[in-house]
Amino acid sequence: MPPLWGRLTMERARWAFPCGRWCPGRAEWLLCARCVQPEEKQRIGQFMFTRDAKAAMAGRLLIRKLIAEKLTIPWNKILLERTAKGKPFLANDIAPQYPNFNFNVSHQGDYAVLAAEPEHQVGVDVMKTDLPGSGSTEEFFRLMHRQFTEREWHSIRSMGSDWAQLDMFYRHWKYISAVSMCLWFQALKESFIKAIGVGLGFNLQRIEFEVSPINMETGKVYTQTKMWLDDERENWSFEEMLLDNQHHVAVALGSAGTDKSQHSQNGKLSGTSFTVLTYEDLMASAVPMTAEDPDYWDKFHSKQEMPCRQSTKTAPNTVTS
Repeated sequence: MPPLWGRLTMERARWAFPCGRWCPGRAEWLLCARCVQPEEKQRIGQFMFTRDAKAAMAGRLLIRKLIAEKLTIPWNKILLERTAKGKPFLANDIAPQYPNFNFNVSHQGDYAVLAAEPEHQVGVDVMKTDLPGSGSTEEFFRLMHRQFTEREWHSIRSMGSDWAQLDMFYRHWKYISAVSMCLWFQALKESFIKAIGVGLGFNLQRIEFEVSPINMETGKVYTQTKMWLDDERENWSFEEMLLDNQHHVAVALGSAGTDKSQHSQNGKLSGTSFTVLTYEDLMASAVPMTAEDPDYWDKFHSKQEMPCRQSTKTAPNTVTS
């Protein structure tokens, strides 16, 4: 008799966890640490601020929840590894009918998010609209001008108020802090780059987006945005959703194969709304894999939430999962 997970119908997943509002106590944090692989626990423990540690922990737990519940591989048997470009992947053998099953996570602002697909390439990116850390909006845009195409700047500048322009800017763009340097990427662009797994070396100037609609309602999924690669219209689909009035999430969906016509033959994928999970939802299938480590809580509890100099007006910070 074939294993149960081989007879299930794999469904796509769209999950969001509000890690920014998560204030884990000792028991919660130590349980989470027991439910991720030791090397990931160690990596999470190296973050300087609890904000980043919580986001990274949530990302790893979202992945394990996905695999345990959608593929029914036991939580403590899941083996996660990373590609050379840093994209997490499932190292276990999976059901033969899901050879293209893949997932992606992102965390920034107050949320960690996950998107998963049984057949299509997928990339996800979340960002928070916020005021520039210093200087005027005009100066901020001047510094960033070379990073956008004229069509994209027209979309940004067509918005009425400074805040509306910033909102459209951050819809295209997100800020990533990595070690000792800052890199900027468009949210839609990064979701595409993450989906194909090519990492930071890809020339983002080759990609251009026509963002639609201009205004979005919280909780509604939009699929009208179009992409050009090297001035050629691509068959990728994009889902966009506002988790709240500041957090925008973009999902890139591509064909599982190399044939561009495959995606268009299947038709445009319908949008899928993100489900916001509670801590109880996140840990519903969790199984501890290691012994409790009291020092892990002590080290976490002794850290600051975020840098003292950071305020709500600084550009958002993203940590990789």
